[in-house]
Amino acid sequence: MYYAVSYLKREKGKKKSWEFLGCEMGNVTSNVAARFAFFPPDPPTYDVHKDESGKLVLQGVTADKNIDVHMLDTKGGNKIIATFWRHPVARLTLLYSHGNAADLGQMHELFNELRAHLRVNIMSYDYSGYGASTGKPTEFNTYYDIEAVYNCLKKEYGVKQEDLIVYGQSVGSGPTLHLASRVKKLGGVVLHSAILSGIRVLYPVKMTFWFDIFKNIDKIRRVQCPVLVIHGTDDEIVDWSHGKRLWELSKEKYDPLWVKGGGHCNLETFPEYIKHLRKFISTIEKISISKPAKQLTSAPSITEHKHCKCLRLKAKKEKEES
Repeated sequence: MYYAVSYLKREKGKKKSWEFLGCEMGNVTSNVAARFAFFPPDPPTYDVHKDESGKLVLQGVTADKNIDVHMLDTKGGNKIIATFWRHPVARLTLLYSHGNAADLGQMHELFNELRAHLRVNIMSYDYSGYGASTGKPTEFNTYYDIEAVYNCLKKEYGVKQEDLIVYGQSVGSGPTLHLASRVKKLGGVVLHSAILSGIRVLYPVKMTFWFDIFKNIDKIRRVQCPVLVIHGTDDEIVDWSHGKRLWELSKEKYDPLWVKGGGHCNLETFPEYIKHLRKFISTIEKISISKPAKQLTSAPSITEHKHCKCLRLKAKKEKEES
């Protein structure tokens, strides 16, 4: 599938002041910006039904007895699909937020590989409006979605904060950093081809506007755990500068992986990807083992207080004045 992004261009022969640009962009709301961010596969690549025992299963995905399928209620009033991929000897769990042009049916091969090579459990989910999840995909719905998944991990599987690594690919970095900026004792964060913010993918702005979406540039400063940033040097959708700046702003920096020649949707195909990710997982495991294993029962829940289809931005050209 072809992915493209078209920057809104300045009119030739004229210079626009930042004040004018701000006014021009100020006409854009979060809902309009979101139209550039969400491209759920249509039709979805899978369906959900109950088997003879009443257990939820993904139709269209190879059966696996070590996969649990959940239908979760979100604070936004939607029902989303989440899958828990169990590894028999895993200590850590990876909460994976995928890109904006895929659903769970397209991710199962990648999850199988990650589970096997990293020896971790994997929890992933479809955003509202994706796959068999109900509702409409919006910035805030993705936040409600990941909160519901996090609460499921705590209640159903007893996953502790320090044994959880949150992983965000492309637009998935938005809900990932939303959660990581609020949950203070996470094991780690992985930002894969991540964005500084939605508007910054389209405009080379230096400040954050009120109507921007996924303001990762602000949230990364509040993350209190090790952060691994993975980005391709030839990313044609989200410039490498996004990943470099997120790494610079991280409080607990882990050695980044700048994949030489890597694009936006092919980093998993480079051998250094899984090698570096495995090294990061091993580091977090050692940290987790060294800490006392205490269940955080008194902490409130968050609500109370092929896999390369990662990002697609609708091309839009500015109409030339006649």
